[in-house]
Amino acid sequence: MNKDTHDGLFYAGGAFILWGLLPIYWKALEEVPSLELLCNRIVWSLVFVAILLSCKRSWAEVKTALADKKGKLLLTISSCLIGLNWFIYIWAVNHGHVVDTSMGYYMTPLMNALLGCVFMKERLNRLQMVAIVLAAAGVAYSIIDYGHVPYIALTLAVSFAFYGLVRKVMKVESLPGLFVETAVLAPAAAAYLLWLAFSGEISVHKISLFDNALLFGAGAATSLPLIFFAHGARRLRLVTLGMMQYIAPTLALMLGIFLYKEPFNAARLVTFAFIWGGVAVYVADGLNKNFKTKSQINI
Repeated sequence: MNKDTHDGLFYAGGAFILWGLLPIYWKALEEVPSLELLCNRIVWSLVFVAILLSCKRSWAEVKTALADKKGKLLLTISSCLIGLNWFIYIWAVNHGHVVDTSMGYYMTPLMNALLGCVFMKERLNRLQMVAIVLAAAGVAYSIIDYGHVPYIALTLAVSFAFYGLVRKVMKVESLPGLFVETAVLAPAAAAYLLWLAFSGEISVHKISLFDNALLFGAGAATSLPLIFFAHGARRLRLVTLGMMQYIAPTLALMLGIFLYKEPFNAARLVTFAFIWGGVAVYVADGLNKNFKTKSQINI
């Protein structure tokens, strides 16, 4: 294993492990209302990323991203999508739905493939279609069994998949992109926090010093996995990165079941079995493509 691959595995693995353990972070702040948590996450992410951009002297990349009118529009759209995704995730974690967030992020790669077909005119092969149908069957079974749509999982999967699609079209680096996205959301977030402060409802006066430190650290908790991921993605093949992305929802699933004792009955197992089946077929297709590519290179 060369140094680039070794470093790539370290950084990508670190990113997915941090994302997988993120429910622990938000659970520690469950006394804080979800909307207030979201606003703190936005504001402190903006501050943290601004410090990093200054240290890296990368403000020129932000100016480049803002120079294009189409780019500014797309960044505004991506801001709304990531804001929605963050809010649903925080709300779900702090209201006993960690397992549902896991389901959503298992489904995200399959949703990415579907959006690629619809919007980017990418052709789905037979295995990819089977994978999507299996995931859809899992969702259908959940609707039939519970009598309602698994809205948390679907909202997370759809919002993050559309976010990925928009970011792919923009081709803006992760850190400058995150700065602009949080800058778009920050005025509303800051205004809400100020309103809470003036009305005496803000949580900083009601929670412990340690919890306040966690609240102010939300920017680092948001940005560090993204930075790790960016470093890892540059050093690893896409097929390796694709398989590693399931570390995060797997950790979240284990946290939901074993640490937070969320219900995981036979019906839910069936739903997950369909989705896991789709994921397995999707991963197998990626490995098969990689094997064929390497074989052609060797010939």
